[in-house]
Amino acid sequence: MNLESFREFCLSKKGVTEELPFGPDTLVYKVMGKMFALTGFDEPLSISLKNLPEKNEELRAEYSCVVGGYHLNKQHWNTVFINGTVKDVILKEWISESYELVVKSLTKKLREELNKL
Repeated sequence: MNLESFREFCLSKKGVTEELPFGPDTLVYKVMGKMFALTGFDEPLSISLKNLPEKNEELRAEYSCVVGGYHLNKQHWNTVFINGTVKDVILKEWISESYELVVKSLTKKLREELNKL
């Protein structure tokens, strides 16, 4: 996965915006205003994704390229270094899990707005 395919996949999801709230070096992807993924522009690419604390611990134990979220709450966020050890299909699953976790945490009103999009 490269930066462009990561961007395209994130933006293909319903209700997603791409923003630069932390400055010009960090792309942030939000669903209905809530962050679910972020990355920098540097190579090699690394992406940060949200997941359940138990799942984050499992992923860190299984994959050496997965560490606690860089500058994020390490209980809820992982940073994944894209170095070819994890297939794109798995990365897309993790991105989707992050997206769905954030969607589930949205207020009922925001979920209804998202469903109308």
